[in-house]
Amino acid sequence: MSYLELKDIHKSYYLGKEAFPVLNGINLSFERGEFVAILGESGGGKSTLMNIIGGLDRQFDGQVRLRGTALDHHQEGQMDRYRRETIGYIYQAYNLINHLSVLDNVLISLDMTKLNRSEREQRAKELLKRVGLTDQIKKYPNQLSGGQKQRVAIARALASDPQIIIADEPTGALDSENTAEVLKILDQIAAEGRLVICVTHSQAVANAGTRIVRLADGKITSDERLHPAYPVDSKQQQIPARKLPWTVPVTTAFKHLRYTWSWNLIIIIGTAIGLFAVMLFNGLGNGLKAYINQEINNMVNPRVVTVARYQKQSQQRGGQDSQGGPEAAMGTATTTTSTPTFSSAQLTRLRRLDHVQTVQPIVSASNATISVGKKDYTASSLTTWTSANRSSIIKAGHQAGKNEIVVDKKTVAKKWSSKNWKDLVGKKVTVSFQTTNARGTAVTVKRQLTVAGITEGTTGSGVTAVTYATMKAMRKTKDLTTKPTSVAVKVDRRQHNDAVTKTINQLKTNNKRQFSATSIASMLSTVNTYVNLATTILAAIAGISLLVSALMIIVTMFMSVSARKKEIGILRALGESRGDIRRLFTSESLIIGVISAVLATGLAYGVGAGLNRVLYQIASYNMIAIHVGNVVTTFIIALVIALLAAILPAWRAARLNPIDALAAD
Repeated sequence: MSYLELKDIHKSYYLGKEAFPVLNGINLSFERGEFVAILGESGGGKSTLMNIIGGLDRQFDGQVRLRGTALDHHQEGQMDRYRRETIGYIYQAYNLINHLSVLDNVLISLDMTKLNRSEREQRAKELLKRVGLTDQIKKYPNQLSGGQKQRVAIARALASDPQIIIADEPTGALDSENTAEVLKILDQIAAEGRLVICVTHSQAVANAGTRIVRLADGKITSDERLHPAYPVDSKQQQIPARKLPWTVPVTTAFKHLRYTWSWNLIIIIGTAIGLFAVMLFNGLGNGLKAYINQEINNMVNPRVVTVARYQKQSQQRGGQDSQGGPEAAMGTATTTTSTPTFSSAQLTRLRRLDHVQTVQPIVSASNATISVGKKDYTASSLTTWTSANRSSIIKAGHQAGKNEIVVDKKTVAKKWSSKNWKDLVGKKVTVSFQTTNARGTAVTVKRQLTVAGITEGTTGSGVTAVTYATMKAMRKTKDLTTKPTSVAVKVDRRQHNDAVTKTINQLKTNNKRQFSATSIASMLSTVNTYVNLATTILAAIAGISLLVSALMIIVTMFMSVSARKKEIGILRALGESRGDIRRLFTSESLIIGVISAVLATGLAYGVGAGLNRVLYQIASYNMIAIHVGNVVTTFIIALVIALLAAILPAWRAARLNPIDALAAD
């Protein structure tokens, strides 16, 4: 039984429906240890026969049998494995991969063996030493002579330890000296027990073999034995092959990008700018939300729910310290004469709710007059201090105690003295306001208090406030009710704020709603929603540039496929599958995406830091806050864009016919 047999091989090419026969009933058998020269003129079918033997040409009639078993050329996976395990190619045009070094050109074949990394490197160096290129391993193909390139091709062909070496006009582009060296190496390869099939039109080259098969017009015209085949060591173990690991296309793609960095630099910069804009706008949104939350939280405690008595009326007439219900904005046309107050039972009911920590009454009076000496100043509202108020708004002095008051910096203290406004702390002031008593008679409440502190809010306006005990004492002098018109309910944890607010709004007596609760936390959520919306819109506008980047990557990948057709053919001839080719170009696109995202992240943090230095002078806050989540999102966007951009080019590369790809310029 022969090692390799060709049985009744027929092959025709078609131009339209017209057939042009190339091979007409080829029957040949080969043994290991032979150096067989297939001799014939151009157009006689030599290269076609070579492609059929090598498993590249799958459209023919007849059988190729290996060790007595017929190969199925229609099974793509079987042909890939056959080329990986059995075939080694040496080409007239060398067919080296230009962006890989001499060593890497040999390693690309060894990557499909089960040798470990160090063993693969050692074997590659030994093969290059064998062909006399030890001192050239770091060079690239364009730095070698023709003879050196062919010797690299021989080393690569031997790397995976194939049993069949196919040499296509291996000396066609060499001078006589290099031709003699190459033929000597091929003879040594046959002497090792391999089958060497050399396609040539040179009689001198054919005479170097052990056997000459003459081919003319697609037929065997003679089969001449020159020397006996070399003996074969049947005990010699072949290096086991494997499918290409997924990491190899990634590293190969990176090497190509490094070799052609200038080509891809503009694409990377363009993509990075779009990603940078998206990241920067998201960082700006984060900063704005944090700034707004901080400013509001500094002024009002987010754990406090403000509760009023529920009213359906949208309009009211009555006392000056009355308060409208939450339905005022609804446009209901009814009226009321006063604002309902809270009873002790209602306050107790609120205190007993889950997650409620304290319930503090609020009593307010509008248009209070603060008299300092002979000068009067108007505070828009005098209210009671509760846990809703933050101590951070006190810019001088301290929180009010018994018979003390904190006054607004803008409307009182600064008007008293624009420069020495802090000196108002500790001074006696007369506080007065007008209201109506239970009989509807107008009364004026007046009391002398000590200024304990001066307040200023984040918007510029602070509060003028006293303790509930002080307010109660002031109102009792005129027999006014001290029942609160609203209360501040402090929740144990901010996470329970919404739940408590909802529960209070659902409380009923005799099937009637009792309270209207509002929370600064819900207001913050609304503000954050608006900021998120604005940020998303800005980021989406910036993201339009990413569509352009995606198109640029697609064009670049298609150009890369067109420019690297020969490389694709070489890799397929070495035994790489279509999936390996897809991974190669997909990896290259993904690497572009990752590098773009890294560059965008650096730009965003750098520009963000610069903007923060400028904006901090205005708002005393870092307005650009790029979070880890923003970076992760940017990388995901970059990878998705790169992946989508690579689909069509990678698919096209994988579908290329290896024979056509090898023939590309």
